[in-house]
Amino acid sequence: MIDISPELVTILMFSGLFFGLFLGQPLAFVLGGLATIFAVLGWGPGALSLFISRINGLMEDYTLAAIPLFILMAQLMSASGMAEGLFKTAQYLFGPIRGGIAIAVVVVSTLLAACTGITGAACVTMGLLGLPIMLQNGYDKRLASGSIVGSSALGILIPPSIMLIVMAEQSGQTVGKLFAGAIIPGLILSTLYITYILYQCWRHPHKGPALSAEERALVSTKQLMKMLAINLMPPLILILSVLGVLFAGIATPTEASASGCFFAFVLYVAYGKFNMKGFIKIVSDATKTSAMVLVVMIGATCFTGVFMGLGGGAVVKDFILGAGFGKWGTFIIMMLICFVLGMFLDWIAIVMITFPIYLPIAESLGFDMLWFVVAIAVMLQDSFCTPPFGYNLFYLKGCAPPEVKTKDIYLGAIPFWELMELGLVIVCIFPATVTWLPSILVK
Repeated sequence: MIDISPELVTILMFSGLFFGLFLGQPLAFVLGGLATIFAVLGWGPGALSLFISRINGLMEDYTLAAIPLFILMAQLMSASGMAEGLFKTAQYLFGPIRGGIAIAVVVVSTLLAACTGITGAACVTMGLLGLPIMLQNGYDKRLASGSIVGSSALGILIPPSIMLIVMAEQSGQTVGKLFAGAIIPGLILSTLYITYILYQCWRHPHKGPALSAEERALVSTKQLMKMLAINLMPPLILILSVLGVLFAGIATPTEASASGCFFAFVLYVAYGKFNMKGFIKIVSDATKTSAMVLVVMIGATCFTGVFMGLGGGAVVKDFILGAGFGKWGTFIIMMLICFVLGMFLDWIAIVMITFPIYLPIAESLGFDMLWFVVAIAVMLQDSFCTPPFGYNLFYLKGCAPPEVKTKDIYLGAIPFWELMELGLVIVCIFPATVTWLPSILVK
């Protein structure tokens, strides 16, 4: 054992974390490896029993069973082709106005967020469906890219969201309350994105031209109404099958996720996409994604246990409270830390690392804990859109046409993560945007 001061532990563990990430090592193994090294250095080999108890705590949490079910639901919805019909409908519905196709991307991404709870599926889907059409219609590459990167991040905020499930497990809030509390902030952000697109295309018409009269004439009003009815009904049924039974008190979050999986499978079959080879691939991909999420959680919980046990949490807490900026100044510091961490870490690690430190601080400062957790959820959308490691930036680049450069995607994303900060400000000024709906829907 080595006597290491808490201050040195804090510096070394976070330095090691960023060093490991910059070497390109998997996050879960970086977190777990650092936890092992510092546990042995600080307490000796016997301290590794701490890992067993913390991992068992995760394994025994019944709520986390909803994570693989929601991931499977997302995979089924992605494979069903539902997004294609939705986007085509929205394209003709909003196409006659400037920026209409980009608005269609935001609307469909919002609906996909409420159906899947995963950002990657929405980002790739909109990248494959929406980006080529926007480019063909002369859209500005940065506006087109930003609308996809920003709106697809709604998947981790609008329920059902696997991030909110993890947050519920870490904070002691119920999944139902977090789901209800995140709905209005998610819709606020979606509205901000649409407003920004309309404003940009009003000031600069060349950035998002409307569909030509010839293109609009391809679909009559009657056909459009029929498309709207056919393509909007399935996602509404799916949303009702998950959130409806949850808010009505008919099912627990895990049972609601199973209900969602069942209806997603029905839609997968109904759209004529079912085949055994494809279904096996869907289950395999969902299993891999679930394993990735849970392994990162295991690494993060071990890292946090060692970090807090060696006094690192107290150091960070004293630093935040010792700044002397008062209640809201402290809140701003915590959000800035989340923003910086989001440039390098994914949301799972940020939640697992920061919540044990942040939640006692927020409680001591008198924040409503439900509101505080949702505010962090709003903030963490940035982690998908900010370089160098924003996932949506890479998802979109991987499926974008060659003429869309990485620089276009990065610069296009900037206004949208700035709008995320504006959304957070709105949530701070009007806390009822978070607390009102849970008071009605969840008892």
